[in-house]
Amino acid sequence: MQSSNRKIFDSLVSRTKIYLIIIFILLVIICIYNPKFIIYAIVIFIAIMGYTYFANNKRKSEISQHLQDLTLNVNQAAKNSLIYSPIPLLIVETDGNIVWRSTKFVSEFANIDINNYLTELLEKINTEISTKEDQKDKSLVQDLKVENKSYKVLGEFIKSGNKEKKKNEKYMMILYFLDETENIKLKKEYNDSKSCVGIIMIDNYEEAMQLIDFDSRPQVLAEIEKSIYEWANKADGIIIKSEKDRFVYLFEQKYLEKIKEDKFSILDTIKDLESNEKARFTLSIAISNDGKTDKEKYQSALNTIDIVLGRGGDQATVREDGKYTFFGGRAEEVEKRTKVKARIVSHALEELIKENEKVLIMGHTNPDIDAIGSAIGMYRLAKSLGKESYIVANTDSLALQNIKQSLDEVEEFKENIINKEIAEEKINDKTLLIIVDTHKSSYVEVPELLEKTNKIAIIDHHRRSTDFIKNSILTFHEVYASSAAELVTEILQYTNKPVELTTLEAEALYAGIMMDTKNFTFKTGVRTFEAAAYLRKYGIDIIKVKKWFQSDLETYNKVTEIIKTTEVIKDTIGVAVYKKEDKDANLICAKSADELLTIGNITTSFVLGNDGEKITISGRSIGDINVQLILEKMGGGGHITLAGAQITGKTIEQVKQEIIEKINEYFEEEEND
Repeated sequence: MQSSNRKIFDSLVSRTKIYLIIIFILLVIICIYNPKFIIYAIVIFIAIMGYTYFANNKRKSEISQHLQDLTLNVNQAAKNSLIYSPIPLLIVETDGNIVWRSTKFVSEFANIDINNYLTELLEKINTEISTKEDQKDKSLVQDLKVENKSYKVLGEFIKSGNKEKKKNEKYMMILYFLDETENIKLKKEYNDSKSCVGIIMIDNYEEAMQLIDFDSRPQVLAEIEKSIYEWANKADGIIIKSEKDRFVYLFEQKYLEKIKEDKFSILDTIKDLESNEKARFTLSIAISNDGKTDKEKYQSALNTIDIVLGRGGDQATVREDGKYTFFGGRAEEVEKRTKVKARIVSHALEELIKENEKVLIMGHTNPDIDAIGSAIGMYRLAKSLGKESYIVANTDSLALQNIKQSLDEVEEFKENIINKEIAEEKINDKTLLIIVDTHKSSYVEVPELLEKTNKIAIIDHHRRSTDFIKNSILTFHEVYASSAAELVTEILQYTNKPVELTTLEAEALYAGIMMDTKNFTFKTGVRTFEAAAYLRKYGIDIIKVKKWFQSDLETYNKVTEIIKTTEVIKDTIGVAVYKKEDKDANLICAKSADELLTIGNITTSFVLGNDGEKITISGRSIGDINVQLILEKMGGGGHITLAGAQITGKTIEQVKQEIIEKINEYFEEEEND
């Protein structure tokens, strides 16, 4: 305001000078034409100059007085605003010295020991200042909860005093305490009133019904539905039966935490229903709040139920704000796939191959015999249909060194097993990409290929993870199968055009089944032996296949050294560490984990290794403990009896401590179930 008035005054003086000059010129002109007016002109000009001087001085005095009064009024208003501000204000130094409190601050916290809260607040502010002291932005924003109220604390900091040592510098700030309690309450009420959409599905409905006497079916279904409705009513939810084996569940989000704390007790309720029949019912549940509309949330729940079914059913999954939380799923899966589905997939895959010019088959990184055997089976199918086909794989790993010798003896495989660079050159929009033995986008051999075609087919048997490939046009994902090789063998059996395997190709598929079942010991079903029997007719040399799994003496010695490091947790869980950095650590750890299970009191094993880039973990179990659930907490996955994980950015000792923590969490959760 002062600056503005000064400009006005200066402008006024300048105009006065101009007027005086104009008057002077006019008087001079008059005097030139009539000299007798010279005396009068001088008197008049002197009078005008005197009046102007007097008037300007008076005006200056009035303006100066007005500015002084205005300044005093503004200062007084500013002081009153600070002192009587409706917002609590505090002037404080970073060392905790309180310089001044506003009246509102004193009354707001009159009955509260505010010092403890201020100490906590200043610790956060000092941390924030340390990150901003060299920046232009000197603003502060912190959240503070004082008893049952929530505040947003705003302010700016400036240096307080001159210190030679920067680390001893103090800062002063005015802090504004904005009461956000009501806003937070309204926001919570709004969020709590949002809807969650769930899908509840009775697992294996058709097969279970076949085992129940016709007259008993209505009673059994009535018991199941009654249990589901009673459970849903606890959250004041609405539940609608949309199909004979499926329900849609709608409830407010404020009940979601209660449902999670309950850990979906309905899963156990359904399993514990008394029945004289052989049938055993289980549920798969998917709940989602992900989406702006109920329609979007329902679609999200549909996608989530696919994950639940892909993990074996008999469990629940909550998708909340884009993240997944899993409940249940500790028991072994019960085989419930049908040959009809295998036949349908076989025919659909056959048509897809015919529609495209080329076929690329790809497994996971560091491929094992199951991955390469499955890829070989798919390669033979594509070749039988007359298509240009290639297998994308790195066969130089220790896991494949024995089978690689056999493959190198066949010219066809030497030419058509290609690396990443060649694969990227060959793929285009008329290429079918078949993924075997994995469904995770981050775990395939060459992730870049997923972006170069929209024609992707997946054949996998691992429990579904959240990192699944979303843009596949055909998925044969059967968690109940022993191996990808078993699924591929089934596909080959049902093609319209008969596929003739060579002995080597049949042996590769057979080896894949052997590897994942540990010589037909784990995770085998009727379909597993049917697939093996189908492959045996091609004249498989069992001795040759077993030799592919033989370890050299050096590897055996490494396994022995690893087992010596075993630490026993919970009496039956062995945790061992491969201390040497080795690019083949994942294979050696897997062999060591298998070997640990041969020790009498060990029912579960975890072996950690370092391949130079990451820490690898191999987990094995005879079925009592779900290693997949444990390693899933660390970003891994797999099956109940066989799982793995890869960790980056941590030392092997840190990972070991983390896995011990996850084991303890697993048992705590089991006790609380």
